[in-house]
Amino acid sequence: MKRRDFITLLGGVAAACPLAGRAQQSAMPAIGFLSLGWRESDSSRLVGLRRGLSDVGYVEGQNLAVEYRWAENQSDRLPTLAASLIQIGVVLMVTPGLPATLVAKATTTTIPILFAVGTDPVRAGLVASLNRPGGNITGFNQLNGELAAKALGLLRELVPSARVIGVLENPRNPSLEELITRDVLSAAGSIGVQLQVLKASTDREIDAAFDNLAQARQPALLVVNDFFLNSRVEQISELAARHGIPVMHSEREFILAGGLISYGISLVETYRPVGFYAGRILKGAKPADLPVIQSTKFELVINLKAARVLGLEIPDKLLALADEVIE
Repeated sequence: MKRRDFITLLGGVAAACPLAGRAQQSAMPAIGFLSLGWRESDSSRLVGLRRGLSDVGYVEGQNLAVEYRWAENQSDRLPTLAASLIQIGVVLMVTPGLPATLVAKATTTTIPILFAVGTDPVRAGLVASLNRPGGNITGFNQLNGELAAKALGLLRELVPSARVIGVLENPRNPSLEELITRDVLSAAGSIGVQLQVLKASTDREIDAAFDNLAQARQPALLVVNDFFLNSRVEQISELAARHGIPVMHSEREFILAGGLISYGISLVETYRPVGFYAGRILKGAKPADLPVIQSTKFELVINLKAARVLGLEIPDKLLALADEVIE
């Protein structure tokens, strides 16, 4: 183990000790939030989670404690972070994303786990079935593959002249590989567009991906839903404007930061039922008896100002479909 990593581990253990003491002394139940992302990238998720908990009568700091662990795109940290949550006695774990969920599943078979993942949870081995999950795990399926395929079609409608559409993915997120090969590549074949798969897990690699794509004639870009990529709102928006590349995002936050168009789930509306399930489990429900929820609310958001900068005219059909149009 590197000296820096050893010092970091010692710091994490030291920080967990007083938390353990407080958890034992407090009458409030404590739930854990284990994420591959960052505090900033999970802000909308936490809004939804807290709203769902409130719907069942739980308010953080009043009758519920929440312990947060962020791996900051370093998946090898997840096992230690999960173990620290168990050590302080959390009674439930919320795990956004497949990597955190798989680690939590491998860490405990008794503590309830609530996931929100983009891949099929049955195929991923998380649950026995959607209606009867079994075991200690249930949660929310975000249908990222189907969403990305639909987003690709919308991007093609927005930029029909695009000869090449890039797909930006994070190679440290293993669930994306299945999404790209199964859904997005299949959709590309049906609409007759050439895809260029680009990989980035660092800021420098994002810069290189845009430089690479900019060499193509009339390119466009689809950014796949991913914790790391979603945390780089400003960088991706600036690069898109600099290179003049129309970009389709998966989250509304990109559009508020100046992005062009997004199609995906509402993070707040996704995590509200996760919070509701958490409250039900705190009141005695068993994860095995709570069916996996699947996304039903998707939102298309368009930024007209960004379109004007790129010299794009938004088709009337897309404007009519949009849930929100930002002037």
